[in-house]
Amino acid sequence: MEKKARKHNLAYIIRICAVASLGGLLFGYDTSVISGAIDALKSYFQLSPAETGWAVSNVVIGCVIGSIFSGEIARRIGRKKTLIIAAVLFTVSAIGSALADSFFWFIVYRMIGGLAVGIAAAISPMYIAEVAPKDYRGTASAMNNFALVFGQIVIFYVNYKIAQGMTEAWLIDMGWRYMLGSEVIPCLLFCVVVGFIPESPRWDVMRNRDDLALITLSKISNPQHAKNLLAEIKESMTVNGQLQQQKIDFKRPGALFIIFVACALATFQQLSGVNVMMYYAPTVLKTITGNMESAMFQTIWIGIAQLAGIGIGAILFDKLGRLPLMKTGAIGAAVGLLITAYAMYTQNPGYLALFGMIFFMIFYAFSWGVGMWVLIGEIFPNHMRAQGLSIAVSFNWIFNFVVSQSFPMMNENPYLLEKFHGAFPMWVFSACCVIGFFFLIRYVPETKGVSLEKMESLLLAKRNGIIAK
Repeated sequence: MEKKARKHNLAYIIRICAVASLGGLLFGYDTSVISGAIDALKSYFQLSPAETGWAVSNVVIGCVIGSIFSGEIARRIGRKKTLIIAAVLFTVSAIGSALADSFFWFIVYRMIGGLAVGIAAAISPMYIAEVAPKDYRGTASAMNNFALVFGQIVIFYVNYKIAQGMTEAWLIDMGWRYMLGSEVIPCLLFCVVVGFIPESPRWDVMRNRDDLALITLSKISNPQHAKNLLAEIKESMTVNGQLQQQKIDFKRPGALFIIFVACALATFQQLSGVNVMMYYAPTVLKTITGNMESAMFQTIWIGIAQLAGIGIGAILFDKLGRLPLMKTGAIGAAVGLLITAYAMYTQNPGYLALFGMIFFMIFYAFSWGVGMWVLIGEIFPNHMRAQGLSIAVSFNWIFNFVVSQSFPMMNENPYLLEKFHGAFPMWVFSACCVIGFFFLIRYVPETKGVSLEKMESLLLAKRNGIIAK
């Protein structure tokens, strides 16, 4: 009797969302592994500042391509099979980049990893949003971000342990290969476990596989609730005339506005400068510590700060709502960047820059770090979610490329370095955080507790000024 009364099977939800979140873990691991290897790669391949930026940012080209096509792939073959493809690509990239004997082949295999990251970055949050009940969607989506940051911390620690006690010559010759090759272990784990999760029930409905959708929904909640939700999903898709195709009708009222909001959220997340912390933190901190081993150790604390922030966001997003945390985080992140900029500009020899980075990371993590992925995973209506998400994630990767490619060029520019001592990029990112704050106020509605089937009307109400806050 008690079993029938339960509304949701949380253990099952957590289990399948945790597996999907391994895509996020590899996302974090793959994109951040370069942070410990970049100085060695620069020496091994004799790279210029522009080429150093390319060694970091080239993966983003693959990410953009992967995210663009991920929606169509997921629409055609399903979310589960698309995640399996990502798992295989991750594995190929880890092995190939670790064994690369030329800069050309290093770039090729890193781009393959980018394809995997682009697919996982779009499909993991999509899958989680589609299987998680609305009352737990924020927390479930935060699992993906938690896994992403955990993957970053793991590789920061792995990089540190590989570098510990080793000579600079060994790191240049072999160390970076061990760092990149270490990703094979989580890649193989993902390949094994992703086969055990069910297909998204919403995709099953699109393919007229209502019986399979009902089985999955019944495992997620109780049978009666599953039947009601199945009827609601079918009604939403039938009304939109998208039961079979789930393609965006750009002429549909409000479609472009929803895409605009999602793409802007994805863009502002990158313009916060977060991936400078993820990709270049050891390089920045080396100017303070004087050696790479200590810089790598301190980078671990930046990752831990981000993990703590993600944990705060996971707890509060379904309690306080999305907007209060997003707005608070935007201002807090701007302050953290200003602290870091001040430390660099005044050439403070202490740990003020590290404090500023940690301050930034905590505020960023519990807001934009969690919230951007939660929001773009849920604001699209069913009939445009797959393609809409792929477009938004593509914007995220495009601006990731802009930031990661331009940072070393700004940071090592002789004029800017002489005048501002590395503070200039931090000022730029801080200003972007403030602009993001005002964007939230004007264009983004509160989505806490709103079912996916009602998102379209909510966004249109915000566009039309019916929702003021």
